[in-house]
Amino acid sequence: MSTPPVVAAVDGSDDSLRALDWALGAARRRSAPLRVVYARQYAPWSQPDVLVTGPPEPPDDSVLDQARDHLRGRDEGLTVEYSAPVGAPAVVLPELSSTAQLLVLGSRGRGGFASLLLGSNSLAAARDAVCPVVVVPRPGRDGGTSHAFGAVGEHGEAPDGPGPRVVVGLYVDVPDEAALAFAFAEAALLRARLQVIAAYPWPVTGLAAPGELVPPALDQSAIERETWTLADGLLAPHLKAQPDVHSEVCALPGDAAGHLVAASRDAELVVVGRHRRRLLAPARMMGSVTQAVLLHAVSPIAVVPPVPAED
Repeated sequence: MSTPPVVAAVDGSDDSLRALDWALGAARRRSAPLRVVYARQYAPWSQPDVLVTGPPEPPDDSVLDQARDHLRGRDEGLTVEYSAPVGAPAVVLPELSSTAQLLVLGSRGRGGFASLLLGSNSLAAARDAVCPVVVVPRPGRDGGTSHAFGAVGEHGEAPDGPGPRVVVGLYVDVPDEAALAFAFAEAALLRARLQVIAAYPWPVTGLAAPGELVPPALDQSAIERETWTLADGLLAPHLKAQPDVHSEVCALPGDAAGHLVAASRDAELVVVGRHRRRLLAPARMMGSVTQAVLLHAVSPIAVVPPVPAED
């Protein structure tokens, strides 16, 4: 059985070339083919103002030629193929994900407003793809500031330790096994340690009377210990499957998105689950934490769909 490819989406932008670099490394780590895709919104001969007097002209390959030039001399030993399917990228890229093991693209393309933090095609791919999607952000993100997430204190700092680091978010009440498995596998491929962020709500308030909130009689240290213990137990089967991966659990109070974004500083990758379909919301969707990480994380972000894949 052939190895599914790593798919890199390009559009001629600097963002897509950064994504192509990341995809090249991912394909090497996986010993997988690299498929470079330029999704064309329209075929040149389908535009209404073009008079076709003969057979269709071959499509303009300048974007793919740019990708070939970018990879020249760095793709030895890899099988690299190039394709230019016609269709809206937000539709074409999720369709291609059904035969890929990974889809990689930049956070912004050539279209839209330059001030946007995340492009519509990146958002659609992360929401709808069957395989994990890696979004490579533009340089210059600050890793979450107090304006975006509230004050990020010592808990938000990257832990001390040498070598590369992969970060994954874990909600201990409803663990995402697909995201954990992907994070462990990627940490093994990158020879990186794995930092597991398990956030718990704090402060917690209780309702004493209509309109009156009072602090509950809860011990924060006990909640932190319970969160750490639950997280440690959830990691056990993944540690057994990936015994060479060193993992560390950080049980942190408050905003999960803020902690993940802060931890993305100097990380190789941040891994988040997408979102499970709900009974009253059958369409594919992403949780608020995943969206915040996509918008603000400094490192590349992997969005992992649940298993089995949503159909």
